[in-house]
Amino acid sequence: MLRLEKISKSFEQRGTVLDKLDLTIEEGDSIAVTGPSGSGKTTLMNIIGLLDRPDSGNLIFQGESILDLNPGESARHRNKNIGFIFQDHLLLPHLTVKENIMLPLFATSVSAEEYDSKTGYAENLMERVGIKSIADKYPFRISGGEAQRATLVRALINKPLLLLADEPTGSLDAKNADLLGNLLVEMNLEYKITLIAATHSFDLAAKLKQHMKLENGKLVK
Repeated sequence: MLRLEKISKSFEQRGTVLDKLDLTIEEGDSIAVTGPSGSGKTTLMNIIGLLDRPDSGNLIFQGESILDLNPGESARHRNKNIGFIFQDHLLLPHLTVKENIMLPLFATSVSAEEYDSKTGYAENLMERVGIKSIADKYPFRISGGEAQRATLVRALINKPLLLLADEPTGSLDAKNADLLGNLLVEMNLEYKITLIAATHSFDLAAKLKQHMKLENGKLVK
C-alpha cells in the first residue's frame, strides 16, 4: 500500500533526522514508531502525509509516486486517503463537536446524498466511541479525552485508507490514553484502515502489530 524508499531529511539546526530510510507498509497494518524527542518521528509522519517534503527519496502510494503532486493535488490526496490525529486535538472552538467532525467533507464538493450518508456514519462512530451525547457541545465544554475521541471520528469521516496518529495519547491521562489506544486498534481491525502511530508510549506501541524504533535516521525492529 505504501512504500518509502531512501527517504532523507535534514534541518539546519538539527542536522540529519532521516537518513535513507526505507519502510514498506501493507494494507491493514498497524505500526508503532517510537524514539526519543527529536529523533524525527513527526518529520516522518509529515512526509508520509505530504505535509512536508524529503530532501531525497521516493514515496509510493498504491503503486504510484506521490512526491510530485502539486499543492492542490496533495491536499486532495490527504483529504481522500489520509486521516490525521495529533497530540493537540485542533478542534475549532467556534464549531460544535459534530460540526468539527463533519468539517473535512467541505474540503471538496459533496452531494446531498453523500452528506446524509456521512452524517449517519458520523453518528454511528460517535456512538461507538462514546461521544454522541456531546455532539452539540463546543470544544471548551468537553474533556481532553472526549476531544481526542472527536478527533478520531473526524479523522475517519472520509473513510481514509491510512490513519496517521502523531502522539495521539500524549496529552491524556492513563485511563483516557488506554481507551483511545484500544479505539485505534478496534478501528484498524474493523475497518481495515492502515494505522501508523508515532508515540512515546510503549503501552500504545504494545497494542499494535509492529513496533519499530527510529534510531540514527533509520527504522529498526
